[in-house]
Amino acid sequence: MPVIRDIPLSLDYNDEVLRRQGLGGRSKVRPEIKKVITELLAEVEKGGLLEPAVAYERYPITAMDSDRMSLEGDRAIEGPLLPATFPEAKELIVLIATIGPRLEKRVTEYTKSGGALRGVVLDGIGTAAVDRLIPEALKLIAAEVASRGYEISSPVNPGMPGFPMTEQWNLLELAPVREIGVSLSSSGVLIPRKSTSMVIGIGPKMTRWTQAEVCGRCSLKESCPYKIVS
Repeated sequence: MPVIRDIPLSLDYNDEVLRRQGLGGRSKVRPEIKKVITELLAEVEKGGLLEPAVAYERYPITAMDSDRMSLEGDRAIEGPLLPATFPEAKELIVLIATIGPRLEKRVTEYTKSGGALRGVVLDGIGTAAVDRLIPEALKLIAAEVASRGYEISSPVNPGMPGFPMTEQWNLLELAPVREIGVSLSSSGVLIPRKSTSMVIGIGPKMTRWTQAEVCGRCSLKESCPYKIVS
């Protein structure tokens, strides 16, 4: 039950932070917003608001059909997206990542005390931190499987077309989430909210997507303000 902690996240005043605020390039950002972003980035670092952690488990794939992937231990993941995306995978990794509850708690404090702008901006910084955490975690896993001559696929998330959001409950049963303090609300929302779940195929030659291609596969692609287009 691998758990990775202390993953360094470099969050400076970069395009990813601005994108997660729904903003364009630096030149389009009002000076007062720039000031708030800079101050909050400093607060995130000084206050230790990021506690990045990743929990994952690897399962040999025993069988797959058009809408189901069967795993060792009499487990399975439902939905046609996985068999269609990496039919040659030998193993599957179920991964949950989080930046912890501290930043979310600070967002709530700002909102309740009348600092709505700071709350919104800090929330966007938290989402950008999750965005940065995922590729760092994938690099570590890719290095691990490379020693066996394998590659990793791009991650696939519940909610993508062909991968029902209801599988979220299943994924949290398949990964050691208690080790990193992640749970699900009754409505299926990850707690802490700045967390994400995914599966990754492992095999000799896996499918990889650009971020624009990932956005193109997302069910929110027409309405998401943060999408990347090619």
